Amino acid sequence: MELFSAEFFTALLSIIIIDLVLAGDNAIVIGLAARNLPKDQQKKVIIWGTVGAIVIRAVATLAVVWLLKIPGLLLVGGILLVWIAYKLLVDEKEHNVQSGGSMWAAIRTIIIADALMGLDNVLAVAGAAHGSFLLVVLGLLISIPIVVWGSTIILKFVDRYPIIITFGAAVLAWTATKMIVKEPFVAPYFANPVVKYGFEIIIVAAVVILGTMKKKKQAAHHEEQPIQKQHSS
Repeated sequence: MELFSAEFFTALLSIIIIDLVLAGDNAIVIGLAARNLPKDQQKKVIIWGTVGAIVIRAVATLAVVWLLKIPGLLLVGGILLVWIAYKLLVDEKEHNVQSGGSMWAAIRTIIIADALMGLDNVLAVAGAAHGSFLLVVLGLLISIPIVVWGSTIILKFVDRYPIIITFGAAVLAWTATKMIVKEPFVAPYFANPVVKYGFEIIIVAAVVILGTMKKKKQAAHHEEQPIQKQHSS
């Protein structure tokens, strides 16, 4: 990939969108872990917890970029990322994070929770980077201010405009298809541009349509439950 080419900036934009969509969970983890601490300590916990989480994520992402060069892992990673994109649309996440009793306990909670929750982000960024360590570093540098200062704004936007999550899931699914078609085992089957782009469009459309349908079913089910309770009482 040439530096500052159209492909470079497209990949960087994909990484930024992925970070924007997936940064909300990190903000919730940080807020919950620091909520019982005095105000003067909360700012330190947010900064140091985020720095620790970013360092671990940087190491993990660079490791995944290297691992994805092993034959077969692009295909496996791509399939897993398709599932992550679908789950992003349909999951109703609960954040049961213990708040830290001390500043260092809260920082430790943020780092551990972020490492456990960060698989989707790490895999998505590594896939979108197409083997470029520079893109990974740039993506992480962009994600730091997003996570520290912008996450609460992102959460409000996501609540108000759910289409952002749908768009994010589509970008994740598209990143996944890019990983799959680049896998040497299956690349010959996608030599024809019509087959390649057709496959990408079908997968992205399937994730968005099936995820949206599942989400609507879940919403309808939640609406029925209060009515059933009223009848039973």
